[in-house]
Amino acid sequence: MDAATNFWATPGGWTLITLGQILLVLVPLLLLLAVLIVADRKIWAGVQMRKGPNMVGPWGWLQAFADLLKFVLKEVVIPDGADKFVFLLAPVLTFALAFVGWAVIPFAPGWVVSNVNVGVLYLFAISSLGVYGIIMGGWASNSKYPFLGSLRSAAQMVSYEVSIGFVIITVILFSGTMNLQTIVELQAGGFWNWNFLGGGLKNLPMAVVMIPMSVVFFISALAETNRPPFDLPDAESELVAGYQVEYSSTPFLLFMIGELANIVLMSAMASILFFGGWQAPYPTDFMKDWPAWLASLHGFVWLFAKTMFFFFLFAMVKAIVPRYRYDQLMRLGWKVFLPFSLAAVAIVAAWRVYGPVAGA
Repeated sequence: MDAATNFWATPGGWTLITLGQILLVLVPLLLLLAVLIVADRKIWAGVQMRKGPNMVGPWGWLQAFADLLKFVLKEVVIPDGADKFVFLLAPVLTFALAFVGWAVIPFAPGWVVSNVNVGVLYLFAISSLGVYGIIMGGWASNSKYPFLGSLRSAAQMVSYEVSIGFVIITVILFSGTMNLQTIVELQAGGFWNWNFLGGGLKNLPMAVVMIPMSVVFFISALAETNRPPFDLPDAESELVAGYQVEYSSTPFLLFMIGELANIVLMSAMASILFFGGWQAPYPTDFMKDWPAWLASLHGFVWLFAKTMFFFFLFAMVKAIVPRYRYDQLMRLGWKVFLPFSLAAVAIVAAWRVYGPVAGA
């Protein structure tokens, strides 16, 4: 028993445990994405009063696996004149970065691959690197249309990262930490303690700031992930499907999966930062006698439900909101969201320093 214990304390044992944790997150997430691809299409079809995927498997829910098989079996076509190494590296980089961010997401009490104290900064860094995959893909294709699409996407993602950053700073000011697990723990006790209402009854006046900030975060997440109505980098009517137009087969699939993984990540982040994460909307004092694994499972169910709700909102926006013009998109980011979120940071900081709960 001591030998086994000592083995798991060695670098080799730690590596095996970490790999197991990564697979425990990665495999279910990939399966979930396969289901969500179909769900996205079905929601869109429902709004437009048509059937959507309904032929492959029960009610069409295996359509994503049929599409996967098609993509994997198709030939990888690389355009003449393209930089082959960069052309193939771009989708791999996009795919990898989309999943690396999940390492710091707390799914339930203690359910996190890496519980780092700078989890928010880590996600900022990963999201900033994500733009490189799109730029590389557009440039390496040796075509003006994907190159223009990649430039649009880079400008769009950088613009809305700024407003997302200021919005998250308001959450950090209330929580006093950049550890995502601690941010969720501080929202325990009921929905009135969630950050979209200021993080407790003592901060309830700040709900007039934090509710709009949660909306700004959601809209900025739409732009950050190139989702409608901000899908201009791959607007078929303007740029022939944008930066990935020259991609086919598995490389295109990697781009698509990476984009969907980022959408689900943003949905989880909205739940964690503003809506309590794994915390239930009601006090859970009755759970104090529950086994730890059952209490954690209860929390995971709540985080999953909240994440799926925000994914549903992503899908509904795609179905019902018309596409912005590019100048409208940039004006919204720089002339509306940036000053609005910056003012919110100043107000929240003033509240924390001079308000009735200063220093709490």
